[in-house]
Amino acid sequence: MKLAKDTKVYIAGCGGMLGKAVYGYFSNRTTVKATDIDLNESWLEKADVREYAEMEASITSFAPDLIINLAALTSLEFCEKNADNAWKTNALGAENVGLIANQLDVPTVYISTAGIFDGEQEFYNDFDEPGPLGIYAKSKYYGEQYIKRTVRKHFIFRAGWMMGAGPDKDKKFVNKIYQQILAGKDELFIVDDKLGTPTYTNSFAEGIFKVVETDLYGLYNQVCGGDCSRYDVAVEFVKLLGMENKITVTKVSSDYFKEEYFAPRPASEKLVNMKLDARNINFMPHWKDALADYAKVYQEHLQKTSVSEI
Repeated sequence: MKLAKDTKVYIAGCGGMLGKAVYGYFSNRTTVKATDIDLNESWLEKADVREYAEMEASITSFAPDLIINLAALTSLEFCEKNADNAWKTNALGAENVGLIANQLDVPTVYISTAGIFDGEQEFYNDFDEPGPLGIYAKSKYYGEQYIKRTVRKHFIFRAGWMMGAGPDKDKKFVNKIYQQILAGKDELFIVDDKLGTPTYTNSFAEGIFKVVETDLYGLYNQVCGGDCSRYDVAVEFVKLLGMENKITVTKVSSDYFKEEYFAPRPASEKLVNMKLDARNINFMPHWKDALADYAKVYQEHLQKTSVSEI
């Protein structure tokens, strides 16, 4: 499928950190209708993936050439506490969008996660068998399996530790570190027993676009190159901010945060982009290069605050 300016792309769940990148990349190159239940951008319209009739009306009225489903509840703790909502959003939502994609006979994109693995191995390729541990992982894996088995024309992209969108929308690790720095913390306690592969939203969006154009349907691990611990990311980020002499990054085990982050997490969720590499369609940079690019947003933000005087 050649994606051109007159190609109509429907993006569900587009109000989050990945949605910002996907909308930015696709709207400059295609005709986009973006929806969410949280209308936090002027370009968003209301549609809830949990409601089949609502999604059917929203999608069919647009008559898209491609559907991208970004809708997900991604907080592991929230999913453990709100299991019904997690299943309806991450699993039933995938069914609803998949059914409509089949009805219209258009390709659909579903975003899965490295979190579906149990962490018993250090690395996981596209063919390794998942073993989801918690509600978030189980609901996302169900969605992945449904799309894989049921939707005729599908792309499934598994992401790792997501980073992107900046201080306003990044709900993940990098922004949590930054918020601690803004609060004046001069010591960060970071786990070194959780391993993974960072995934830059801007690169991920570009990868979706370019892989979709190949018509090579299927499931793909799509993460940045290299691998690391949470501690490694924190050290690199602090260095990129030029604050390595002002802030101490201290290693701790996951037990240090066991009350705050109580949901089960795999010890390792390192993904390998085996299929993308084999087909020569891997467009993801090394995680350190991606973080360096992403850190520019925070460098600019820092210059506007007094925290640079710490």
